[in-house]
Amino acid sequence: MTMRVAAEDSLPREFLATRVRLAAKADGVAAILPRIETGFLRLTDAANVLVEVKAGAVNTSDVKAAIGLMPYAVFPRTPGRDFAGVVVDGPRELIGQAVFGSSGDLGIRRDGTHGSHVLVPRNGIIAKPDAMSFAEAAGIGVPFVTVMEGFRRAGLPKAGETVLIMGINGKVGQAAAQIAAWQGARVIGIARSADHYKGHAVADIPVIRADEENAAARILEMTHGRGAEMVFNTVGDPFFALAHQSLAKDGRQILIAALNPIVSFNIFEFYRGRHAYFGVDTLSLSCGESAALLRQILPGFLSGALKPFPVGPDAMFPLADVAQAYAAVMGATDRRIVLIPGDK
Repeated sequence: MTMRVAAEDSLPREFLATRVRLAAKADGVAAILPRIETGFLRLTDAANVLVEVKAGAVNTSDVKAAIGLMPYAVFPRTPGRDFAGVVVDGPRELIGQAVFGSSGDLGIRRDGTHGSHVLVPRNGIIAKPDAMSFAEAAGIGVPFVTVMEGFRRAGLPKAGETVLIMGINGKVGQAAAQIAAWQGARVIGIARSADHYKGHAVADIPVIRADEENAAARILEMTHGRGAEMVFNTVGDPFFALAHQSLAKDGRQILIAALNPIVSFNIFEFYRGRHAYFGVDTLSLSCGESAALLRQILPGFLSGALKPFPVGPDAMFPLADVAQAYAAVMGATDRRIVLIPGDK
């Protein structure tokens, strides 16, 4: 619950805030020892607003930062990059507004969203659609920002283009499929197993198994010998060769992750195919930059062409169970995990 502490209206307002704190990086997920701290928080800068967090998503990058895989993560800190909540302090016209957002620096280089309150730049908040729950809005964040940053750099898919998505059933893969199909592109998915596409899209999404023999030949057959105009590679090096073989002339590949940082490829095929590769690092994006990307796709959510990830009761964790929430995210769960600070 929020508590205002001020003797007069002219004095700064302070709010009783509860937050997750990590003192230092841990040696593995099982060694993460988050503390729950309570203290007063107040708005200190006119460029920011104070948001009472109703839901904060847990991303793999939040947990990787906690175990030292993000060298620029500072400690001690409160993790969390994605949020949805209500503005409780700031410009009068914003107070009481339901908002959501994401950031590359929140929870990494500054205190983040895994708590009851968070300080956010004014240009980093977006009005939450009424039809969307706080948990759903919080879950949009990093996956959709990642996709839109890739499309910002490589160009939005065009109607009639084929977009091949490596790792189609991951959260970023599902977001990429949604947006590409919304733009009128034909989407083909690559998955490790024989699973059908698990997410929402405004068109049917055929899925090819990554280990299927002659997968590249199948893609060429499905595209009448052209290949895919765009490959969105959410996995990195394990699918790099297949992505390279599947690109159309003038095709572009977006890469967001890697298991092994070194890959080899045929340079002759690269320049003769006039291919282009684009790397995405959302940790370099500010809250305002992330919000600008999300605003571009807000019309899709408002129209129903795009949908947030469903967040079931078993995917909502109170702050007291934050360690279990972090472990669930790193356990390759299909769920979109969200912290609900108001739950006990």
